[in-house]
Amino acid sequence: MNPLTLLFKLPLMPLRGVITLAELIADEAERELHDPARVRRELEEAESKRAAGQISDEDVSQIEEKATSSLITGQTTAKDDRS
Repeated sequence: MNPLTLLFKLPLMPLRGVITLAELIADEAERELHDPARVRRELEEAESKRAAGQISDEDVSQIEEKATSSLITGQTTAKDDRS
C-alpha cells in the first residue's frame, strides 16, 4: 500500500472495523432468530407450561404461530439471499 494512501485511510480504519463488527453481530442475531432449534425449544417450553396449567391453549396457539412464522420468515430470507 502506498504510504500516502495509508496516511489518508488510517483515520477511517477504526470506523471500518466498527461497521464490520456491527454487520457480523447483525448476521449472527438474524441466524439465531430463525434457528430451528430455538423454535423447537420455544414450542417444547410452551407445551410443558400448558401441561402444568400455567398457560392456556390460546396462549400456546399464539406462541406456536409466532415461532413458526419466524421460522418461515427465516427460510424465505435464506432463499432470497441465495438468489
